[in-house]
Amino acid sequence: MTQDELKQAVADAALAYIQPRLESETILGIGTGSTANLFIDALARIKGQINGTVASSEDSAQRLKSHGIPVYELNTVDQVDFYVDGADESNRALQLIKGGGAALTREKIVSAVAHEFICIADESKLVHTLGEFPLPVEVIPMARSHVARELVKLGGDPIYREGVVTDNGNVILDVYNFSIAQPLSIEGKINNITGVVTNGLFALRPADVLFLGTNEGVKALYAQ
Repeated sequence: MTQDELKQAVADAALAYIQPRLESETILGIGTGSTANLFIDALARIKGQINGTVASSEDSAQRLKSHGIPVYELNTVDQVDFYVDGADESNRALQLIKGGGAALTREKIVSAVAHEFICIADESKLVHTLGEFPLPVEVIPMARSHVARELVKLGGDPIYREGVVTDNGNVILDVYNFSIAQPLSIEGKINNITGVVTNGLFALRPADVLFLGTNEGVKALYAQ
């Protein structure tokens, strides 16, 4: 199967997983990226079974609206029942690296609110140790150089993502050559650097279930 076919398979698997549990008042959190887009397109087939959605980016919000799926501001809803999103990397504890699409802060906010976090990815994203994919860090612009120096002290090689401004008006530093053996500790240390909005480690709030697309079919991994 091609990578696109694997992504489609996990998007369909996530929809099949949540569909029996949908109610007329259900609010879905929707992530950002190519795999999340495929889930949005699949969700359009059953949009009448939910109340609406909360989107983690303007791009996802526009795609949802194009299908006629209601999109609410997070502050206006009482709860988010499921959050569905892709990942740039996952370990077997379902701790993730996200943020390749620069939507990490809003993704982290929506996933923190959600009752259940469903991650969808192809098998190339499953790793033993996080960090081969560069770790995105969202930074307030005036603090970029200071944060970069602090990230070097932690052992990483931060590179400014040229020409990218987040939906929140901030910039991204991608941290290369940064093997993350202790995701929980590193997530906290980076978030404590003054000027950091958040980083792309989802370890304090990992996924609850990961649907992994493989050539042998979709496999479900669950948080321990």
